[in-house]
Amino acid sequence: MGSAISWSMGTEPLNGTRLHGSLSFRLGAALVLVLAIGGVAVSLAAYAYGRSAAQQSFDRLLIGAANQIAGSLGLRDGEVIVDIPVSAFELLSLAPRDRVVYAVFDNAGRLVTGYDSVVLPERAGGFFNGSFAGEPARYVHVRRQIAERSFLGAVDVVVGQTTEARRELAQQITRNALLAVAVVGLVISALAVLAVNSALRPLRRIERDFAARSSRDLTPVDVEVPQEIASLVAALNRFIGRIDRQLRVMRTLIADASHQLRTPIAALRAQAELAREETDPQDQLQIVEKIYERSRNLSRLTDQLLNHAMIIHRADSVDMAPVDLRVVASDAVDQFDQTMPGAEAVVRIDLPEAPTVCDGDALSLVEACKNLINNANAYGKPPITVFVRDDGATLCLGVRDRGYGMAEEMWKDAGKRFAKRSGVSSTSAGLGLSIVSAVAQAHGGRMTIQRPAADRFEVYLELPSVRGTEA
Repeated sequence: MGSAISWSMGTEPLNGTRLHGSLSFRLGAALVLVLAIGGVAVSLAAYAYGRSAAQQSFDRLLIGAANQIAGSLGLRDGEVIVDIPVSAFELLSLAPRDRVVYAVFDNAGRLVTGYDSVVLPERAGGFFNGSFAGEPARYVHVRRQIAERSFLGAVDVVVGQTTEARRELAQQITRNALLAVAVVGLVISALAVLAVNSALRPLRRIERDFAARSSRDLTPVDVEVPQEIASLVAALNRFIGRIDRQLRVMRTLIADASHQLRTPIAALRAQAELAREETDPQDQLQIVEKIYERSRNLSRLTDQLLNHAMIIHRADSVDMAPVDLRVVASDAVDQFDQTMPGAEAVVRIDLPEAPTVCDGDALSLVEACKNLINNANAYGKPPITVFVRDDGATLCLGVRDRGYGMAEEMWKDAGKRFAKRSGVSSTSAGLGLSIVSAVAQAHGGRMTIQRPAADRFEVYLELPSVRGTEA
């Protein structure tokens, strides 16, 4: 394949190829970005969860100790006495590097026992943050109501602990969570690499298919691909098909020119040599007439060969546009070179009043119509009528004459190139109706031949119409 449709999965640029990064790199970068964002989010969540878990764990120990102290309160002679149980601080001692502070206040707010640096919070009950000996600390406040004859009121218990163990527990939980995230991230990265390679494998299969082809292999790509790449393969196949058709046209044109033009050119040269050697003016004039007739036939053959190649080329290279067939018929008649003398050579036109619009290439349609007129002019009987009619779903553009036309058994092969037809002169190239058939097929229609009456013969293109559109 040429460089126009070849590609490479590597980094080396091809002729006419503009590289814009690597698809593998893009997919990998996107996955890394997603994993990075997810890792940051999980890290923040793990840190928040670690702090919350450590806070809740040690808060339970604090409130347990405070409740035990509050449960040990008593009265003696109307005074609050405290017999702090040892078990109240056993659980707090699980954090050996943290210091514990406490205080008990009577109903008048006086310190009964404990550290005088501890102050009562403004709002009764619950946890609050503070400091102790220059270190951050966490406190809990518990209030116990006492109602006896010698004492009526509330006793406040405040227990605090420094937060070093809390921080260590939060960091440990965060580290464990991040370690798990890192392991999962590595596993996901490995799976992502496998997924990217698997996703790009169909492209590599297409690359290998193209690399293994010879320069003449223009068959469609036939490899197994996922649905997402099927449209790419279909576009490649359409492009390959267009190139194949263009190459076939060129090969056919070269072969036809080599085969069809060699004989008439050789005949022209031979007759020219005869004319040069002929001394009788009358015989020389007859030879010149034959040279003239052969040159006309050669000119017609050359035009048809070039027109046939042009029609097939335009079918792949020109976009269809709305065309009014009445305009096409008028242009074809205007361009037709009337070679028959007299009034019988006049071509009539039968056009409807309403627009007859189809999607097509105006130049190709005009060439097809001119070939129909030429055929009718050369082999039919006047008068010749170019007609356009609307049959509902299809539009018809054709030519009618008063001759009998070709034999009915020849109709099915009439659109073939260089087909031999009964009643047709040997000087015919056999390309006129082939051009018409090619134009009809390029426009999604067909060429139709019919004999509506014994003395009437019609050849026309049936084309799909475009409703609600005016040219």
